[in-house]
Amino acid sequence: MSQPSQATVLQAQNVVRTFGKGANAVTALKGASLTVPRGSLVALKGRSGSGKTTLMNMLGGLDQPSSGTVWLEQTDLSKLSEKERNELRRRHVGLVFQSFALVPYMSAYENVEFGLRIAGVQASLRKEYAESALAAVGLKERMKHRPNEMSGGEQQRVAIARAVAHRPKLLLADEPTAELDSRMGLQVMKAFKELVEAHGMTILLTTHDPAIMEIVDHVFALEDGRIVES
Repeated sequence: MSQPSQATVLQAQNVVRTFGKGANAVTALKGASLTVPRGSLVALKGRSGSGKTTLMNMLGGLDQPSSGTVWLEQTDLSKLSEKERNELRRRHVGLVFQSFALVPYMSAYENVEFGLRIAGVQASLRKEYAESALAAVGLKERMKHRPNEMSGGEQQRVAIARAVAHRPKLLLADEPTAELDSRMGLQVMKAFKELVEAHGMTILLTTHDPAIMEIVDHVFALEDGRIVES
């Protein structure tokens, strides 16, 4: 399989993922391929059960394909050990899950700053990066609040801030605006656009929202485990 060009940050080549064996085997991905250009905002759409979350797990190195290849820049993720994939993800990939996974006894600021520590960002930059990320998602006035003092939408925005604060090369976001009203969803998308333009970040998100598909640079459609259009 050919190595991606320098203009490509992420590439999946004929990715198959099968769960279980024999008569009980279920194939969630059936040869999915996509190429994500560097510095782009990209949406992945598809009905529930189409394999979107499974594909996102492959692209982020959280799971390995049964066959096929995933490249992050010039690195073939299948050639890395689990420890090496974890290190690559820690430094260069941001992840936003449908579950917020915030630390309950930490404030919004502390949750984001903790993420920066894990990502290895030097101490002198953490305050600036954490406050900038929280301001970008509209939480400048709420950064001292803990998760139990925040709405579901606010917690989602903290999770987004934590994922982008270390300015990763790639952000993978699974339904990042699902818990947000339309106004706040558009604010988050505006923040994503600014991250792409100001820092050259590449963002791939799953969504069902037609308004978001109008904003992004590219749309991939996943149907029955395959990319059917872009």
